Amino acid sequence: MTDQGQWQIAGNAAETCEHALVPAVFAPWALVVALADPRPGDRVLDIACGTGVVTRLAAQQVGRTGKVTGLDLNPGMLAFAASLTASDPPTNAPITWREASATNMPLPDAAYDIAYCQLGLQFFPDRPTALREMYRVLVSGGRLGLMVWQGIQYTPGFGALAAALARHVSSEAAGIMRAPFALAEAEQLRALVAAGGFRDITIQSVAGTVRFPSVSRFVQDYVRGSPLSGHVANVSDESRAALVSEVGDALTSYVAGDGLTFPIKAHLASAKK
Repeated sequence: MTDQGQWQIAGNAAETCEHALVPAVFAPWALVVALADPRPGDRVLDIACGTGVVTRLAAQQVGRTGKVTGLDLNPGMLAFAASLTASDPPTNAPITWREASATNMPLPDAAYDIAYCQLGLQFFPDRPTALREMYRVLVSGGRLGLMVWQGIQYTPGFGALAAALARHVSSEAAGIMRAPFALAEAEQLRALVAAGGFRDITIQSVAGTVRFPSVSRFVQDYVRGSPLSGHVANVSDESRAALVSEVGDALTSYVAGDGLTFPIKAHLASAKK
């Protein structure tokens, strides 16, 4: 990614992301927090934090003696994340929200015990630099917890949406849909983490599921809560209807009485400085 603006979202996308995409796609994977064994009093950095699902859980885990920073490029995401913590219990660590790039973090050396990055690394324009920055801000012995999706072939819902976007919206929109799956190989991830200076690297392959109330909600919510929204808004009503229809036809076998459920796979990586 050379144009960071491509990955910015606008309007009410942060709210859609938190209320629709987080429970359907992201929250079940907040188990990334356990990868770095958070302890009371730890100082935690959550990189590409979005609306803060991992950030808030880390604040709960490290408690009021800890400190947590959520860092993201998107000011709308950060503003919405901050609004969600206004009523957090006093037993949680205080959270500081920082607008900054993962490849040039305005943070001091050796300032954190833990660095997390859930589903952000694959989007960074310079992944090796981002990992070196994570290494830099960690103390000696600091812990890293990362998550990236495996290949899009393991998730029929997103595969169907990418294919339909290519036919009914644009190749650029289809590319945006495929981008979250761009760091799919375990050995590629291991090599990146090792090149960043980390040791004791462990990578787990974990299977999960994505759930939405219906196919139409899947398409509409994912588009509204992502950089796809502008692309889909520019096509005709007929094209948008065809988009939903084609995805629905492709996912018939994944629809049951409780809605749409399809599989997905991720790599969970942990390491130490």
